[in-house]
Amino acid sequence: MKRLVVVATFLMAFLGFGCEGDYTLYGGPGEVVYVEVPVEVEVPVKVPVEVLVEVPGEGGDVWIDSFEQPFTMNGIDIVWLIDKSGSMNQHSQAVVDGIEQMMLSLPPAGWRLGITTSSWTDANSTQQFPLVPGDTVQDAWDAYNNTGNGHYEAGFDALYAYLAENQYNQTWLRPDAGLLVVFVSDEEEQSSRDFTPTLAGLQDFINWYGLQRPSVFMASIVNVHMILNECDQPLSPYYVGNRYMDATDAFGGVVVDICSEDWAPGVQAATSQTEPHEAWPLTYHPIEETLIVFVDTVEMAESDWVYNATINEVEFTVVPPEGALVEIGYVIDYDAGDDDDSSDDDDSAGS
Repeated sequence: MKRLVVVATFLMAFLGFGCEGDYTLYGGPGEVVYVEVPVEVEVPVKVPVEVLVEVPGEGGDVWIDSFEQPFTMNGIDIVWLIDKSGSMNQHSQAVVDGIEQMMLSLPPAGWRLGITTSSWTDANSTQQFPLVPGDTVQDAWDAYNNTGNGHYEAGFDALYAYLAENQYNQTWLRPDAGLLVVFVSDEEEQSSRDFTPTLAGLQDFINWYGLQRPSVFMASIVNVHMILNECDQPLSPYYVGNRYMDATDAFGGVVVDICSEDWAPGVQAATSQTEPHEAWPLTYHPIEETLIVFVDTVEMAESDWVYNATINEVEFTVVPPEGALVEIGYVIDYDAGDDDDSSDDDDSAGS
């Protein structure tokens, strides 16, 4: 596994360790993997990934921030799947405003944006060419109004129908482009045709979607919590979009509170997922002389990147290629005042 090779390389390259001694890799919440250096094992990880390596006796912790450079050189295909049930009428203007904001945030060429509903019957049968560069907000309104009014609130099934069953869509979808999906709903995801309404069905959807393109991205504009939201009154659990949020989190995507007054920041963050990373914010402040950057386990020349201490990020003078696994290792400078809250903030900025 490349992850462990890079950790071992970092430890030996900077700290001058031999290959003896145990250390601990901390992955996702509750996940602890004990290994010994050197070692060859398979450890499932998500990207972006952050790994903390406790180094006994050295008085410092090594942190590794990680991301995979997206495959979007050949453009980005975007699909908005919108719940058009009656309760969503109040959000119509916000939906179109969100689509317009995404159109304005995208590059001047290379993207296509399709719109359909969260009903698989609409997604299966629509024959509408996507929005493209040069289209206007009126074009977005026309596309929104022409999506249909299917009664199913099942975004997973609808996406499957849109990508895998709708023959018209094969005329404009591009297998070599990136893919961004945006779910919009004020209710929980209710698929039952292609993906069961169970935890296993959720995992089936995540597995299926992850195989659709070399790089896939996701965002959800949903009710985020029964109480911790910007809605006028508390919600029933039935209306919280947990399955949408769980799927989005699996791809390091962006979740937006559907009741928020302004979707623009979230929509812009969702759009930025698809752009090649020319810089990466660090989770912690590093001891600067310990910084090492790897691209696919090979150390990057120091002339190819610079550290910007003012905003605590690594900036690339040579942008890593598509598909590259980029890992930034450093010893944490705890004297700089980092804490768990600051790392959470940086995570959001990085993803």
